[in-house]
Amino acid sequence: MQEKTMKQLQQEVDEYISQFKEGYFSPLAMLARLTEELGELAREVNHYYGEKPKKQTEKEKTIEEELGDLLFVLICFANSLHIDLQQAHDMVMEKFRTRDKNRWTRKEEEEA
Repeated sequence: MQEKTMKQLQQEVDEYISQFKEGYFSPLAMLARLTEELGELAREVNHYYGEKPKKQTEKEKTIEEELGDLLFVLICFANSLHIDLQQAHDMVMEKFRTRDKNRWTRKEEEEA
């Protein structure tokens, strides 16, 4: 499978959503969906790495599946607000490279 850019991911989701009359949910509903998906991811992480084992009656899901659900809703949210996620990513990375450049111990500093 060919790798996709963020722009391609956003376009693919938009093409999918655009085939339905309902379109994107409102920003508030989208935020609720993000919260719901994040909760489902937290539950899976807790099952795999935490102290809460999965019940035998619970459907088997994976962290990968839950991250995919979260990414889909995040892309829907961004698309509904006309936000370019590549641009948003670039802005936050610049912030980390400047504002937080001395916040963490770099591996090469540790070895010196």
